[in-house]
Amino acid sequence: MFGFFSIFNGDALKSVELIKGGFPARYGGRLSSVIEMQMKEGHKEEFHGEGGIGLISSRLVLQGPIQKNKSSFIISGRRTYVDILLKPLLPAENQGSYYFYDLNAKLNYDFGRKDKVYLSGYLGQDRFSFRSQIRNNQQGGGLDWGNKTASLRWNHLFSNRLFANTTLLFSHYAFQVNAQSSQTFNNLTSQFNLQNSSTIRDFTFKTDFDWSPIPQHSIKTGLAVTSHRFLPNTITLENSIISQNVSQIQPLDSYEGGIYLEDTYHPFSALRINVGLRMSYFATEGRTYSRPEPRLALSYTFPRHWALKASYATMNQYIHLLSNSSVGLPTDLWVPTTRNVAPQQSQQIALGVAKDYSQFSVTIEGFYKKMDNILSYKEGSSFLASTGLESLTEASDSRSWEEQITAGQGWSYGSEFFGQKKTGRLTGWVGYTLSWIQNQFAELNGGKKFWARYDRRHDISVVGIYHLKPTITLSSTWVYGTGQAISLPQSTFEISGPTQPGFVPSFPTRISDYGQRNSFRAAPYHRLDVGIQFHKKKKRFSHTWEVSLYNAYSRKNPFFYYIDDSQSTPTRNNRVLTQVSLFPIIPSVSYSFKF
Repeated sequence: MFGFFSIFNGDALKSVELIKGGFPARYGGRLSSVIEMQMKEGHKEEFHGEGGIGLISSRLVLQGPIQKNKSSFIISGRRTYVDILLKPLLPAENQGSYYFYDLNAKLNYDFGRKDKVYLSGYLGQDRFSFRSQIRNNQQGGGLDWGNKTASLRWNHLFSNRLFANTTLLFSHYAFQVNAQSSQTFNNLTSQFNLQNSSTIRDFTFKTDFDWSPIPQHSIKTGLAVTSHRFLPNTITLENSIISQNVSQIQPLDSYEGGIYLEDTYHPFSALRINVGLRMSYFATEGRTYSRPEPRLALSYTFPRHWALKASYATMNQYIHLLSNSSVGLPTDLWVPTTRNVAPQQSQQIALGVAKDYSQFSVTIEGFYKKMDNILSYKEGSSFLASTGLESLTEASDSRSWEEQITAGQGWSYGSEFFGQKKTGRLTGWVGYTLSWIQNQFAELNGGKKFWARYDRRHDISVVGIYHLKPTITLSSTWVYGTGQAISLPQSTFEISGPTQPGFVPSFPTRISDYGQRNSFRAAPYHRLDVGIQFHKKKKRFSHTWEVSLYNAYSRKNPFFYYIDDSQSTPTRNNRVLTQVSLFPIIPSVSYSFKF
């Protein structure tokens, strides 16, 4: 919900681990950090449930045995209903709607001491739409995106020192953007309709072995194979001039795999060494890429609870994220490595120090990452132009999305501070990141370096939880982030074709000069959330009332920008940069229960 809720449903999770650097060899396929989540297993002996009802959303978790002490289930779901509550409050000429839902489910069966089977699934969808009418002009549009996943896992115990997990996976990602407009002038109506969609479908087989030959060594090895089907862009245009124009890129099928071996070695209690090697490959359109990925992570514990950590990792990523850095809605597009488009590669080093005190801990880390073969749109291109529909005429020159992109390199570096208090009546943490992300492309910005769209100079989070009484808890969260770097027109001018007797005058074409790439910073994002919880616990039932304020000081954070020229006239150009914001201060009351 544009940052209103966590993308992860905490009710369905048993544990979450963030690995920022020093990635073990068992992880691959991305240049980013790793978030590993373990789902809860249903209770095998008793039926339990928990849920919550609020002004904005509701959630419910049910779990229990299917066959006592042998099999169990857990199902968890969330749904927002802001769209239903706000619809009667919005003016008829300006309507907007947004909601999301997700569903997690897991079944497990225990065949005995040596064999267990798990079946789990996830379904999530976000839908955003808007509609406005000003005099004779009507406009509307929307964004839909979501994921479907399913997995079947078999856990087998060979001995007390060796076990394996074998998994079949399915996932389907879909993104769609649509826009409609209708304009009436002198009793003539011009209508326009655009629908654009992008999908990724994956089937994966993977198997992982864990072996502990002696107490000082823990060895992991395994392999994974994924069948991808990409449909980067499918566009349907309907216009009163051309009636209908459809462009669909043929599906791109590819295969990705990896095999790894890693060892966590403790030569003595104070030193931990994780060393590994991953071989990854990607096969598409008759070409195969194969890349080695060495990994190394060291940690040494000093007296008085000091620790030093260092790591190095090479990573490869065979799918690319194309981001539109101009004003407008965030319409990112995923595209695969092809015969002509090489995979991304990164090399990352990190160094950190940590100190544990009696009631809190402190961590300071520095990192540097070099990235090669990252992709970006060429000047004047976008995710719509990549279909070849560069104009509304049937004579438009059709080009593939590969001809709309260019490859370059990037650098990401910075430092992070994290302090956490884990015990006492007051708990919480403070996190601060200072970082820089720069890109460089021979065909962009005159070959000069520029800030990446997701470059965020400062990132701050402060969380506090105070247990006023055993039955009353106070909580607050404040976040701050530097605004995204985007490109804005610095100036505009118009070009008109020659007018000759007997010919209809041509309409002028407006040309924009954007200056240096990503030279404009969106306004920073910051927000304060506060809440108070009232707890009551009985023998087999507990419940909590919560009163909270989202965006307590009603900060107008930018969602996207657009150029408004509705006040322009034939003799006066009046273009105004306009910011679209979501979610002012929102009070909320919720009731949660557990049994």
